[in-house]
Amino acid sequence: MMRCSRLTFAGAVLAASIGTLLVTLAPPAVRGGVLLQGYYQQGIAGVPSPADGAHPGGDSPADFWWDHLAKQAKALREAGFTAIWLPPMWKGERGTSSVGFDLFDDYDLGSKNQKGTLPTRYGTREQLERCVAIFRANGIDVYIDLVQNQRLGGEGPGAFTFRYADAFGKVGGGRFPKDPNCFHHEGIPEDPNVPGPDISFGPDLAPINGKPKGYVSSGLKASADWMTRGLGIQGYRFDNAKGISTDFVRDLFNSGSLNGKFVVGEFFDGDLGKIENWIESGTGGRCSAFDFPLRFNFLKPMCDNAGFFDMSQLDHAGLAGTDPSHAVTFVENHDLDRGNPIVRNKAQAYAYILTSEGFPCVFYKDYSTDPGCFGMKPIIDNLIFVHEKIAAGPTQQRFKNHDIFAFERMGGAHLLVGLNNNGNNGATITVDTGFGPNVKLHDYTGHSGDVQTDGGGQATISIPRNTNGLGYVCYSREGIDAGFPIDARDVTQDYEGAGDLDIQPADNTAFVQVCRVFVDSGRPIKGELHFDTTGWTNETSITLEIDGPDGTKITSRDFDNGTAQGTAISANAAQTGFYTFKIRSANTPAANPKPSYKLTATYRAPQELAPGQ
Repeated sequence: MMRCSRLTFAGAVLAASIGTLLVTLAPPAVRGGVLLQGYYQQGIAGVPSPADGAHPGGDSPADFWWDHLAKQAKALREAGFTAIWLPPMWKGERGTSSVGFDLFDDYDLGSKNQKGTLPTRYGTREQLERCVAIFRANGIDVYIDLVQNQRLGGEGPGAFTFRYADAFGKVGGGRFPKDPNCFHHEGIPEDPNVPGPDISFGPDLAPINGKPKGYVSSGLKASADWMTRGLGIQGYRFDNAKGISTDFVRDLFNSGSLNGKFVVGEFFDGDLGKIENWIESGTGGRCSAFDFPLRFNFLKPMCDNAGFFDMSQLDHAGLAGTDPSHAVTFVENHDLDRGNPIVRNKAQAYAYILTSEGFPCVFYKDYSTDPGCFGMKPIIDNLIFVHEKIAAGPTQQRFKNHDIFAFERMGGAHLLVGLNNNGNNGATITVDTGFGPNVKLHDYTGHSGDVQTDGGGQATISIPRNTNGLGYVCYSREGIDAGFPIDARDVTQDYEGAGDLDIQPADNTAFVQVCRVFVDSGRPIKGELHFDTTGWTNETSITLEIDGPDGTKITSRDFDNGTAQGTAISANAAQTGFYTFKIRSANTPAANPKPSYKLTATYRAPQELAPGQ
């Protein structure tokens, strides 16, 4: 793919030139939509949690973060969001005080009583599953924060020994235990092709050099696959990409159910060349990356030093300027908000990323009207509308000098953007456009009046002074409609019952609860069953049952040695609520007294949660 650097473009034009200039040689971004980072941190603490006696957003005292997000899903889609990035959801070393980056057990999503708690800070596995299902019912993709560099909470010398509870609560029987040879230390050298520096926040996993060879790599891939299938997610934010071997990264994201799903890496560096190298040479183009160069080198100085920043530098700035198809642009995140935040004129940064190329990410704390958040929702909602309805295609620079940067997106209806960084004075400029002659243009921000192109297709636009970051305009043709349709989706989630996991295997003596799924009224529920028939006789069987919200059995089916693997049972939801899958075995052999199984449940959640649900 041919690309041009920002410096190439800048050197080809004069800083205050007006007229038809250069079109980027990079292709337009292949990914549309707007991503929401669905969490934030308060110091070392995470989002408000009932575990601390706090109520996220003023919700019910029993509501955890997963419930709080689920209640907003429909409104977020109606605002134009297409994807949400959830925090790490595994059990952490600090229990309900954990924000998730101190990951302890790869197979505990808030479903085992470990580290002093069943739920994580964000809730239980069941609440998480429902949250994902409700976002899918609103047509929103769900990305998970995937932590593959470190594990915390171990015991023994160096805290390198990890033993986990099994499905019956017995410590030591859980899947993927770890010993010192699973981690980098004096006897286990750093893996090859780690970009570095490897700043680990706990014992540092060794997927390449760990012993026995392949154990750590296989274990991490298997647990990520289990999580992906168990929740029914669409992608990942990949934590600490600088600390993990690119040999493993390529292997991981091309394996199992991870293959083909969206990945954005946290390569925490302002050096554009290093990030481009990680994407291309390191991952073979498999992963996208957060645009730290854009944020560090351009957006923060533009906002915090308004009037002193040279706006001409925005011409094809950052990763979005050289490789927009791999760039995830952002203004703030959970780390920078606590250590290096943008403190002034933040709206102008959002105006830039939501009109430019790349895949923009909005920070929850900036957007939300929750207590303690910044409440930029009205400003950002307007810009999301512009991004989703108008901004498309490659970028053509139209005007730039120290205070002003104007550009046009050349796809679709075309979008003419003007940014003024001067806090004292507005500006009026005349620019060439691709709209054609005598076309009436509307400013969809409401910051300036309508204009009309002249007979040569030029437009004269006025950009207001930069008060609180609102020095921007977004012009396009009149009559572009508002509103975002909801493309409702079913969700498919796997539930595996085995002694070394978090759901019990089938039992001869009583029904075992496999899961509860939250289904919308009138929608079908289907459960496909795969089961371990080792040693089965003609008398051995398994019964799978679905119960309604009131506990009444709706349907059941017996599976024996002759039943095809993947055979399903199904029912219709008479009312919205939790529907329970239960399983029981009969006449199992001594060699396989508690058969393991995998239940694949497909259903549609409601788009909204009613009070008390």
